[in-house]
Amino acid sequence: MAETASNRIVITVLGENRPGIVAGVTRVLGEANVDIRDITQSILEDIFTMTMLADCSESTLDFTDLQEALVQAGELSGVTVNIQREDVFNFMYRL
Repeated sequence: MAETASNRIVITVLGENRPGIVAGVTRVLGEANVDIRDITQSILEDIFTMTMLADCSESTLDFTDLQEALVQAGELSGVTVNIQREDVFNFMYRL
C-alpha cells in the first residue's frame, strides 16, 4: 500500500524524563512494522517530549490496536502517549 496522509500517524509522548521511553515506544512500532519517518524530542528541566511522524501502511496492527499498544508502552515508562492520523491532526491544527 502506498504512503498517503491517511496512512501516516502523529505520535506525541509527554512525561517525566527517565531511561527507556524512546525504546519502549519504538519497540512497539518496530514490532508492528510501522516506519518512523521523522522524530524530534526534547527535555525541558525533567519534562520529556517527543513527536513522531510514522507510516503505518504496512502495519500488522490496525489503528486501534496500535493505539492501545502505544498507550500500554507509555504507562510502563510513566509517560502519556497519544496517536492521531496525520490528516486529522492537520485538520485540527491548520491555521
